[in-house]
Amino acid sequence: MTAVGDGIVAIDFHTHVQRSARSAPPEAVSENAEAMAAYFRTDARTPTVHDLAEVYRAQSMMCVAFTVDNRWATGEEPAVTNDEVIELAAEHSDTVIPFGTVDPHGGRRAAREVTRLAEKGARGFKFHPSSQAFYPDDRDVYPVYEAIQEAGAIALFHSGHTGAGAGTRGGGGIRLKYGNPMHVDDVAVDFPDLRIVLAHPSFPWQDEALSVALHKPHVYIDLSGWSPKYFPPNLVQYARTLLKDKMLFGTDYPVITAERWLRDFEGLGFDEDVKRRILLDNAVRLLGLTR
Repeated sequence: MTAVGDGIVAIDFHTHVQRSARSAPPEAVSENAEAMAAYFRTDARTPTVHDLAEVYRAQSMMCVAFTVDNRWATGEEPAVTNDEVIELAAEHSDTVIPFGTVDPHGGRRAAREVTRLAEKGARGFKFHPSSQAFYPDDRDVYPVYEAIQEAGAIALFHSGHTGAGAGTRGGGGIRLKYGNPMHVDDVAVDFPDLRIVLAHPSFPWQDEALSVALHKPHVYIDLSGWSPKYFPPNLVQYARTLLKDKMLFGTDYPVITAERWLRDFEGLGFDEDVKRRILLDNAVRLLGLTR
């Protein structure tokens, strides 16, 4: 079981591995990476697991790291394999917590892959309904959730708007409708022991996300993908009160850095107890880490 070091000050619940450390870097930045960088007004960084470990170790933080398997929708292989993420995270177990990803259209085959990856060390699985082109409550995906629940792992769902494809022709083929967090409510009902995280402020469905997290005991919200200064008032209010034990610090690195996120978070005026819960304690409890 992963232990949290004495000096760890935060756990970033949402970071992306965008490049393999086992192959040569691409000669050019992809169109999608350039579009994401333009949308978030940042550099088009493509971190490896080693890069994430270096960045977060220097800040006395841990990070949850993953890639996204959207090959059914795009026809493109993920930039890095699940096995590489898990194996390299094991080399940096003081800092990197590996999540896996599977094609939600893969049915029983994807469910078997979940079991294999969980046995290898994946602590959870990332889904991006908009870029993977599926509704989370599609019954064809249920064998995958069943495998995640049986493994005691976490299901992390992108929710709301997305920077992926933003500003490109036809939005890069990405349909925003899949990101409504209310589609996750059925999953929380039908898999009552499955721990679920709704990623990001869920614009334009923030009230739906808050309702699901308030109603379902195993549904959490990670606060990644937006600078805190842009958080909607209702999200801030619930984060400081009724959902203070279910909010998780997250950046969506590399598009937002921890430094920027934390700087803007300070401006929200949370008291120290709530800040510690959001930055560290809630993630420690959800991930089942030791101290």
